[in-house]
Amino acid sequence: MKSFEEIGVPAWLREALHAMRITTPTPIQAATIPEILKGRDCIGGAKTGSGKTIAFAAPMLTKWAEDPCGIFGIVLTPTRELAMQIAEQFTALGANINLRVELVIGGESMIEQSNRIKENPDFVIATPGRLAHIMMEHPDDVRGLKRVKYLVLDEADRLLTDTFGEDLATCMNSLPEPTKRQTLLFTATVTDSVRSLKDKHVEDGKQPVFIYELDKMDDVIIPEKLYLGFMLTPFMVKEAMLHDLLTGEDYVDASCIVFVNRSETAETLRRILFKLDIKVTSLHSQLPQQERTNSLQRFRAGAARVLVTTDLGSRGLDIPIVKLVINYDIPRDPDDFIHRVGRTARAGRKGDAISLVTPNDIKRIMAIEKRIDRKMEEYKKITDNQLIKKSLKAVSKAKVEARMDMERDGFNTRTKLRKRRLELERDYEEGAEKHVKKSDKIHWV
Repeated sequence: MKSFEEIGVPAWLREALHAMRITTPTPIQAATIPEILKGRDCIGGAKTGSGKTIAFAAPMLTKWAEDPCGIFGIVLTPTRELAMQIAEQFTALGANINLRVELVIGGESMIEQSNRIKENPDFVIATPGRLAHIMMEHPDDVRGLKRVKYLVLDEADRLLTDTFGEDLATCMNSLPEPTKRQTLLFTATVTDSVRSLKDKHVEDGKQPVFIYELDKMDDVIIPEKLYLGFMLTPFMVKEAMLHDLLTGEDYVDASCIVFVNRSETAETLRRILFKLDIKVTSLHSQLPQQERTNSLQRFRAGAARVLVTTDLGSRGLDIPIVKLVINYDIPRDPDDFIHRVGRTARAGRKGDAISLVTPNDIKRIMAIEKRIDRKMEEYKKITDNQLIKKSLKAVSKAKVEARMDMERDGFNTRTKLRKRRLELERDYEEGAEKHVKKSDKIHWV
């Protein structure tokens, strides 16, 4: 394996990496950093925990230090939490060189963010929705983006879906043409939409796109040191099974992420576990941004040992203390399962992932096992019916109280109002689309 010096990383940046206890390049870093430094566009695919952020941050910072002028690069990523983590890493790498990083996400003052972009920070880390909103509302403040040298799409497989299509199109309109910038796409799951970019036309004067995809990536997409287990669980006792698992001898002190499919489920479980004296926090879209930030900080610091989250927490988050991932709900998309369980067993460490499987989940489990080419093992340590009965009584009581508290706090009412607002927005957008000509397909690289 080559050293950071051998692949072109300057001394000042090597020192910053060393301070972060990063001394040797990972395979994706060793492969992509030299090619990006040569000026090539890049598509990089590797499993979670492989160091993709450093793979694009190191060459960008290297080139920035040679000619720090204006907004040098922009990183787009699908979630606020991942954007915050990337911004933290950029800030840490540039701590000794006065690097200015602007975080542009929802839940914060758009006017303040717009004003700070106007001041031309060195790098902008953003979610597409908020950045697109600023571009539409304050176009004069984002003129500096027309001179960026780098565009990064992190978690590119998710960004290249219809969900982000319109916002990405808006963002692209305020960036330089592809011939005047480098475009870097990184992802843990190389989907057809990402892979198809290999065949796109390369503009005259640009070097061919460099493609790095881990050999036989699908065969090793789940880390070898990750235990994959399942528990057959009747639907009516899921909460009790979760409680037994979290308080059983194997995981009583373990740091754990519990994944669910809906915000209401996340909030309900948080309240139930809290009433059962488990140090717990939650992360979901119904929380204000400050509470989302505080939840992650509490979990990172160990003040809460259990994080209950929707798929907001499934992408890119690197929290080394996580020992266990529990799929309380089974995701519909097998790739979402891959991202969820990738929150543990990172960077060569061991970790466990256990799924609570109801009869309705069998088809989803079969699809997941086919996707990862691996069978899950049955976790059999919670089989004592009497133990479940004891848990059932305490959990049932806590669940009733949690539901009452949520009703009193108006959680369900807020959820319904938000759903109605989103429905009205969709109706408006669909009506507007009939009168607005669709823009041409975006050229990414």
